[in-house]
Amino acid sequence: MEPIDDQRPYWDRVAPDKTFTHPLNRDWLTATIGRGDRILDYGCGYGRTLNELASMGYADAVGVDVSARMIDRGRRAYPGLDLRVIDGLPLAWPEASFDAVLLMAVLTCIPSDRRQDAVMREVRRVLRPGGILYISDMPLQPDDRNLRRYTDQLARFGTYGVFETEDGAIVRHHTNERIDALLDGFDTIAKLSVQLTTMNANAATGLQILARRRVRDP
Repeated sequence: MEPIDDQRPYWDRVAPDKTFTHPLNRDWLTATIGRGDRILDYGCGYGRTLNELASMGYADAVGVDVSARMIDRGRRAYPGLDLRVIDGLPLAWPEASFDAVLLMAVLTCIPSDRRQDAVMREVRRVLRPGGILYISDMPLQPDDRNLRRYTDQLARFGTYGVFETEDGAIVRHHTNERIDALLDGFDTIAKLSVQLTTMNANAATGLQILARRRVRDP
């Protein structure tokens, strides 16, 4: 794992304090994922999204995260959820173990192309052909504050859109081309821009994508 991608010390440090706000589109879920389907929430943090799934009747769901303190927080807040600490990749499950995978503000926390590509390969592996992928993440923002961060930190990180926040997280906002590349092997069903508040209480525009894993020709 590249150093900028191993940010477990940061996430463990801020685990008690951060609030995640990427919304869950319930209409998308009910239209594409059955109540009995097996769901993986990869990078689940403290389990906020998994708890919302449970409230909708999705009982066969598991959340995983590399931050032990995030998982500890989630287990205290939502003791009925299946929340697990993982060390990294590969995941423990065999191929095609899940009917749906959620990546809620996960890719923004993985700055490098190589690590993002590795995560997406593993998602494709554990997601059955025809299964659903739900991504909520951060595209490039048009405001002056973010544009300055992209430009000022380009030389340091080598990728436009990667920057360090004031409290020490290294994150990535994505070009359209990068988002398209991440969806290799998937057919997009729907895209939606959403207004949200970041974990550091800044207004931002998020991008949500609903996609289906492509079924290979026999």
